[in-house]
Amino acid sequence: MMNDFWVFGYGSLMWNPGFIFDKQVPARLYGYHRSLCIYSHFYRGTPDKPGLVFGLAKGGCCNGLAFHIPKKTAKATYEYLLEREQINNVYNEKQCALYTKLHKPIEALVFVANPHHAQYAGGLSLHDKLTIIDKSNGEKGSTRDYVLNTLKLLKQNGIKDKALTTLEHALVNDKILN
Repeated sequence: MMNDFWVFGYGSLMWNPGFIFDKQVPARLYGYHRSLCIYSHFYRGTPDKPGLVFGLAKGGCCNGLAFHIPKKTAKATYEYLLEREQINNVYNEKQCALYTKLHKPIEALVFVANPHHAQYAGGLSLHDKLTIIDKSNGEKGSTRDYVLNTLKLLKQNGIKDKALTTLEHALVNDKILN
């Protein structure tokens, strides 16, 4: 039987976790930032018209939510997370320190973008991202909805992300920036 654990959500895990948790707290991860840096061939796009999903890229910091998974559901939750997040092994699984208002750092399971994977899209310009967002749709819906749902959840939790606010402004105003 697995022990309880924490997992860090920075994209759809925040607004659609799909697992049982007994605690949820705002958390900050240092050393990585949230980025639309993964081509999605299934959830938010197709192999012919890939979408984009968030990954954690090196540098900076990322604010998100930490979820505590109780011991009684730990094994099933871990297996669910692997099936959901590791569909093409595009993420590296890591244990990282998260900083919260709980007085001390907590160790959490974090899925970090693999910059050597064929689906890594870390070098895209804002214009390229907007073009992909405008045209992509997959099994779980559009990249546009994915981005806007993530931004909505961040705002509801008082979490600011300057890069995503810029992206939101362009999406809401239907502008493809040059």
